[in-house]
Amino acid sequence: MAQHFEFGLDTFGDVTLGPDNQPLTHAQVIRNVIEEGALADQVGVDAFGVGEHHRPDFAVSAPEVVLAAIAGRTKRIRLGSAVTVLSSDDPIRVFERFSTLNAASNGRAEVTVGRGSFIESFPLFGFDLSQYEVLFEDKLDLFVALLRSDTVTWQGQTRTPLKNQRVFPPIEGGPLRTWVGVGGSPESVVRAARYELPLALAIIGGDPARFKPYVDLYHRAFAQLGKPVLPIAVHSPGYIADTDEQAREDYWLGYKAMHDKIGAERGWPPMERASFNQEVERGALHVGAPETVANKIAKTAKALGIVRFDLKYSAGTLPHEKLMRCIELYGTKVIPLVREMLA
Repeated sequence: MAQHFEFGLDTFGDVTLGPDNQPLTHAQVIRNVIEEGALADQVGVDAFGVGEHHRPDFAVSAPEVVLAAIAGRTKRIRLGSAVTVLSSDDPIRVFERFSTLNAASNGRAEVTVGRGSFIESFPLFGFDLSQYEVLFEDKLDLFVALLRSDTVTWQGQTRTPLKNQRVFPPIEGGPLRTWVGVGGSPESVVRAARYELPLALAIIGGDPARFKPYVDLYHRAFAQLGKPVLPIAVHSPGYIADTDEQAREDYWLGYKAMHDKIGAERGWPPMERASFNQEVERGALHVGAPETVANKIAKTAKALGIVRFDLKYSAGTLPHEKLMRCIELYGTKVIPLVREMLA
């Protein structure tokens, strides 16, 4: 497992606090994300993902542009989305943007498509939430058609048909590496298998081992199709500092601020410290010193049989300087430790 295991970092470009304890501008946060991506490449991280949001607490609405800037600063790291909300986008434009990124980065682009956990993009781009399911199914079907052929003839429910249509630029050295992001829906797991796409499980709460039934379902779906199973990745939040105590103290306030802001919109109660500690000790938060986080990643990898782990390292207002230290420790300490544990 260790030889082929991959390690990624994901960020949503959370608006962080500056030295004066005031929120940074969106522009400065974007520049900081580019610095974070460059550091991830330097310390040996395999992949860097940038998420898409359209709300004031996240700075990145156009991940491909940020990734292209990172491409110009890096040499080897893979560059992808975490996640592209395909339901409220145009599959052809998504393909064109990532094929362009792939060219600019010399073949390092990848994309994770999903429905996303936020819905602000639907009214913003003029889509009806009542079509939530049909939009994703239709657009994924078209996107897969673009992945599989240079010339596409396609017909669906939500846009005009295509006949012998070519899309430019074509993927150089293709195909474009594409994951389907899933938050815990059995139907989404089966859909990923039906389209023969790798699965990226977003595990943001609770014991990661509880996702084992979804892994088993994915395997059964491929067995029924008579096809070899494809890779599975896990995306989970976390943070690394020099000690367990420092990691918890650093992470707590920023994570709580983010959780409570989103929770107020969704009817969640404010996060209590005891609940936070439980998530760190027995749940999905990979927070601690390098040895602690490495042990937890290895445990998740073994429990689920995954081939990649992506740490969502940004957390609300947690300052850029602390995020940079987290990235450094992830690349120089955590990754070598996990590789030894999985060997």
